[in-house]
Amino acid sequence: MFTLLLANLMMFETGQVMPSLRGEFLSGKKAVLPEAGKGKVAMYLVGFSYESRFAVEAWAERYKKDFGSNPGITFFEVPVIGGMGMLGKPFIDRGMRSGTPKQYHENVLTVYGGAGDLRKAFGAKNDKFAVVVLCDKQGLVRWTWTGMLDEAKYLEMKQVADNLLAK
Repeated sequence: MFTLLLANLMMFETGQVMPSLRGEFLSGKKAVLPEAGKGKVAMYLVGFSYESRFAVEAWAERYKKDFGSNPGITFFEVPVIGGMGMLGKPFIDRGMRSGTPKQYHENVLTVYGGAGDLRKAFGAKNDKFAVVVLCDKQGLVRWTWTGMLDEAKYLEMKQVADNLLAK
């Protein structure tokens, strides 16, 4: 299956390289993050449960309104599926593909396995929340947040993104 590529399982901090995630886009193409986002400012929206998809999708929709037409920035939704969910991979993938517009199939990277280690690495304590990570063009973490879409936090992230884009 697809695995986490972490040398150190401690929560990462601003200025560090985001932990690598290996998975498959909805298009079927295998990829590794943050490598797939390098060269652009990138927002990663990581979710650890079915319930977290609501927070992830809310952040993604807000992002698309503000940045969707800017070629210098991208985003990735990253559902992390562990445990018994791994047995449902064909059904899960088919459901996500049908529920996601085709133009965004390479913005959704599903990671199967390693959920426990990833929770630790990303400091995720509530599976209903999205873990939001904003990286610069080199893949270095510049801003993080764990939670539902929050207007003040979104505007904070947007300011950091705008500053990174201006460089």
